[in-house]
Amino acid sequence: MKTASGLSPATRGWLLGALGVGIFALSIPMTRLASGSAADPQLPALFVAIGRAALAGLLAAGWLLLTGAPRPSAAQWRLLALTAAGVVFGWPLFLGFAVLHVDAVHASVVTGVLPIATAAIGALLLHQRPSRAFWICALLGAVLVLGFAWWKGGAALQPADGLLLAAVVCASYGYVQGARLSSTASSALGTPLSPEQVICWVLVLSLPLTLPITLMAWPTAPVRASAWGGFLYVSLFSMWLGFFAWYRGLALGGTLRVSQVQLLQPFLSMWFAVPLLGESLDAATVLFSLAVMATVFVSKRLPVQGVAR
Repeated sequence: MKTASGLSPATRGWLLGALGVGIFALSIPMTRLASGSAADPQLPALFVAIGRAALAGLLAAGWLLLTGAPRPSAAQWRLLALTAAGVVFGWPLFLGFAVLHVDAVHASVVTGVLPIATAAIGALLLHQRPSRAFWICALLGAVLVLGFAWWKGGAALQPADGLLLAAVVCASYGYVQGARLSSTASSALGTPLSPEQVICWVLVLSLPLTLPITLMAWPTAPVRASAWGGFLYVSLFSMWLGFFAWYRGLALGGTLRVSQVQLLQPFLSMWFAVPLLGESLDAATVLFSLAVMATVFVSKRLPVQGVAR
């Protein structure tokens, strides 16, 4: 069924997911810009990771008050806490410490396995059954990303890669739990929350932890203005507004299908890293990105069915 805009809910979900991915693609370069590197440190990694959630949480509290959002049910609070564990604490912390030791291009490649992790966790928690062709397409995209990472790493993984993979698991888990809260299938938990309400309540729930940690980790040494610019971006967009589009996209288009748009994220991150951080992008990277885009296009058109519980 198409809406007044002439687009089906699935297509709208995919487009909103793509918008969210475009916003999130800047997260790695901006995190690197904010925290610097081990050789040239800027804002403390802990401050960047947790402070962005604290600032976003204060804005989210204001948004909830202005819109008169209803309070979540007891069952929804539990899922909100699980979502926060993944997207407020796990992903930013692991990513923040990893990019101190690897550049944004390297981090972008390793985190390219995020779509397949989100799809796998979504299939388990949301009782969805993708077609075999869908899985083949998703796995092909993941293999392309991992093969690229292995090649760029000189046939070896660095210790920071473990932190990046942990960040991927946390983010994908948080994405799925957040999508459950805004799905009509979760009506047994209470009235489904809008995607905007999901991320806002997640951030507000986290404030008792994020605010004191932010104050303890507040920077004492002067840093470049660009570092503060990176921090503001990951606070306002990566940690808050990006989720408005992302969670609505997952709710409209389905977690397994829309999650595959994330296959584009590592290559978008690398392209953004070139002007922002002065990193290089070669022809082989462009070829890999085009191959991954092809798997995203195909996976969008493959069926995903629910499983009877």
